[in-house]
Amino acid sequence: MTSTTLFQPIAARPAPINTEGPVAWVKTNLLSDWKTSLSTVIIGGLLLWFIPQILSWAVFKATWIPNYNACHVNPAGACWGLIAEKYRIIIFGRYPYEEQWRPLIATILLTGLLVLSCMRAFWKAWLPILWVVVFSLFFMLMYGNVLGMEKVETDRWGGLPLTILLSSVSLVLCFPIALVVALGRRSNLPAIRTFCTIYVELIRGVPLISVLFMASFMFPLFMPPGTNIDVLIRVLVGITLFAAAYMAEVIRGGLQAIPKGQVEAAATLGLSYWQTQRMIVLPQALAMVVPGIMNNFISTFKDTSLVTIVSLYELTGALKLGVNSDANWRPFIIEGYLFIAMIYFIFCFSMSRYSHWIEKQVNKSKLR
Repeated sequence: MTSTTLFQPIAARPAPINTEGPVAWVKTNLLSDWKTSLSTVIIGGLLLWFIPQILSWAVFKATWIPNYNACHVNPAGACWGLIAEKYRIIIFGRYPYEEQWRPLIATILLTGLLVLSCMRAFWKAWLPILWVVVFSLFFMLMYGNVLGMEKVETDRWGGLPLTILLSSVSLVLCFPIALVVALGRRSNLPAIRTFCTIYVELIRGVPLISVLFMASFMFPLFMPPGTNIDVLIRVLVGITLFAAAYMAEVIRGGLQAIPKGQVEAAATLGLSYWQTQRMIVLPQALAMVVPGIMNNFISTFKDTSLVTIVSLYELTGALKLGVNSDANWRPFIIEGYLFIAMIYFIFCFSMSRYSHWIEKQVNKSKLR
């Protein structure tokens, strides 16, 4: 007896949901459920209310010419004429007017070096040599006293060149210090572990403004008579040590996340302590804490604004110096702060996006 098998077609399945494109992004991020949709409507309504008013103040009714009388006549709009009038003192601080081409070239060189250093194609053995060359050119241009250039003391440096110098030097120097301190806090030697712990807790227990005050005013009191260390160097040391203490804790968090079994396996293979750290532990630990490291970088970049208390006029200090000394422009200082905020945002947002790219690179191995 033979059995007959009847063919029963399978019902068609629904088409896969499109997860790419602007429409899919809106559905996923703005309209995924009723709570998200309600929040989107409320926030969208507020934006529709405020954005036209902001555009009216900042663009359509704004005064662009560098004339304070025109700004006083038109109080309903922003006075961007302040930027047109005071941009050189905001960007370059108290640097001599005729010599401001020097900090301009120095800033372009240093910024270009930072951009090149973020590109994988330039991660070569000669990159550290390029750093030394560019920093030498930077200080030669800023300080002068060579090749017929006028000598300009460091207390007259200011504006954007000083901000980029303080942030780049402190970040470059604080990373190796933080790495050593993080390893020292996990050392089996009590003396090293105690010293590193005291350093971290002491620095983290006080605000940066106190560190800068001590470096600028208190430290010279402990030096031998006649010994004078430049205030810029003292500030750089203070910012570097402060940033290193915070970054050491970030790196230590990554070190603690590495399973102990990997270290034991490395020991059974005969690897030394430094070989284990260099080839197994540190690559994984640093990859885990990329967001924390970049957050520390961004925080340090913004904290450079505190050096105004020691009479170094970076961006915010240069703005106050240029506007407060001129009563005609003083009522429009808010526009100056918005201009500086835009500069800080460009740099910080760039660092944030670069951090996002680094995270994608280090996570490629996990996607295999």
